[in-house]
Amino acid sequence: MRLRTQVLLLQLAVIAVSLGVGFGVVVYGSDDRVRDEYAQRALAIAQTMADDPDVVASVAAHQGTDLDRAELVNSSLQRQATAVARSTGALFVVIANADGIRLAHPDIDEVGVHVSTDPSRALSGQIDITTDRGTLGDSVRAKVPILQPGLTRPIGLVSVGVSTQKLTRDTRRDILATGLIALVALAVGAVGSVLLARRWRRLTLGLEPDDLAELVREQRAVLHSLDDGVLAVDSANVLRVANERARRLLELSAPVGTPVDALGLTPRVRGVVETPTPEPVAATVGDRIVLVSSHRVTADGRDLGMVLSVVDRTDVEELTREVDAVRAMSVALRAQRHEAANRMHVLAGLLRHDNVDEARAYLDDLTGPHARTVDGIENVDEPHLQAFLEAKASHARERGVTLRLGPQTWVAGALTDAVTVTAVVGNLVDNAIDAAAGSEGAGGEGAEVEVELLTDPGTGADDGTTVATLLVTVADSGPGIAFDDPAEIFTEGVTTKTDPAVPGGRGMGMSIVRQLARRIGGDVTIAEPGGTGRGGAVFVARLPGVIEEGDRS
Repeated sequence: MRLRTQVLLLQLAVIAVSLGVGFGVVVYGSDDRVRDEYAQRALAIAQTMADDPDVVASVAAHQGTDLDRAELVNSSLQRQATAVARSTGALFVVIANADGIRLAHPDIDEVGVHVSTDPSRALSGQIDITTDRGTLGDSVRAKVPILQPGLTRPIGLVSVGVSTQKLTRDTRRDILATGLIALVALAVGAVGSVLLARRWRRLTLGLEPDDLAELVREQRAVLHSLDDGVLAVDSANVLRVANERARRLLELSAPVGTPVDALGLTPRVRGVVETPTPEPVAATVGDRIVLVSSHRVTADGRDLGMVLSVVDRTDVEELTREVDAVRAMSVALRAQRHEAANRMHVLAGLLRHDNVDEARAYLDDLTGPHARTVDGIENVDEPHLQAFLEAKASHARERGVTLRLGPQTWVAGALTDAVTVTAVVGNLVDNAIDAAAGSEGAGGEGAEVEVELLTDPGTGADDGTTVATLLVTVADSGPGIAFDDPAEIFTEGVTTKTDPAVPGGRGMGMSIVRQLARRIGGDVTIAEPGGTGRGGAVFVARLPGVIEEGDRS
């Protein structure tokens, strides 16, 4: 038997037992309650009659046992008693004098006759309520003494009775009404139980407790074994599921049941949680780069909430930066090899034709001050940066842009973190080349990018070396930063480029550059946003501890 059926039957049984017990209690005391109610009604009628001045005067005038029966039958007292009995529904209203002789009775044959039940209690001045049998049958009756002002002993009594048959009928009617109410309550309870069972089925998607328990076990096993992070929120934006991977990647510490607003998600991740985003979006969380996507979950037309998938992209980004650095150096080496081969061909041709003087002059040009591919590159005494800048200069020439070094450029020593430095400098230079070359990639006349690198000496170590800070300034002749707030360029996802082939979309470069710089204690800032009439943008990067200057003693 399914659990919801068991619950339905259990609820019906509880309702039936509760109603049965209540019905029994009501039925058990119903007769006593009705009997007491009728007794109180009879008492009220008798007291009213006993306090009537006309009744008191008439009873006082008819004392003794030798009374004229014909007079009593036609007296106003008889008519009054009959009228009261008829109007109140009482079985009888009997009035007797101090000797127990009836002065009024519903049966005229009983008028002038001694009462059939014991009147001593009422004639002693006490109220007497009993269930007794008289000349008119069984009844619940109340006897009240009639008192005359100035006298202490009663001059008579009023006896009012209600038939026990009427009492039985009323008791039966009350029981029937109570039974009907119980049946209606049972029916309402049954309908409520059925509706509750149906709601249970909808809430559990038709699954039984065993199925739910197995589902929870499987969910835990699957979610906590995934390399990807999984986070789920319900339709009310409350966290319901978060595996360990998602907590680590999104830096979550809040327990399940926490509203999304209190999770501390970054704005970009929060936007993906609120809006279904099937295509992965790149976002930075702390020192990590993640790809997040979300899907809305529905079942039976009901919104169950949102599921967020989180993939760590940090290692891929680091590998990408390393590959970019290697690629830049290989481009520089390839360009140098190509230029060297061309020069050797020229020199070989001159010597082959015995043009010795021309060959000597050509060698002087190659080894002279104009031999460098980038003016001022001799001031960069660091092999990684030197090869990197030459590669970027070749790339700039292909775009129609001139890359030159600033007059204050001076770098001596060796990089301690070549990947981070080339990633930061490369991104700034690439953006500057794009800006100078124009959106269509064709550089205009005078398009140029100026890069200035300068080392700021740091504190010396015990071995005589000095770890210095590298200051990088990159300026371009482009149109400047187009945003009203130039700082938006460091916001993840903000870009003027579109490239659907990039996983997670564009707009992550400048955000990652600043993140890399800040990770080592530095920063990337905008020195000049540029714009109309002010030329291109100027960026400054401060990278502490990335240059080891060697023994300066």
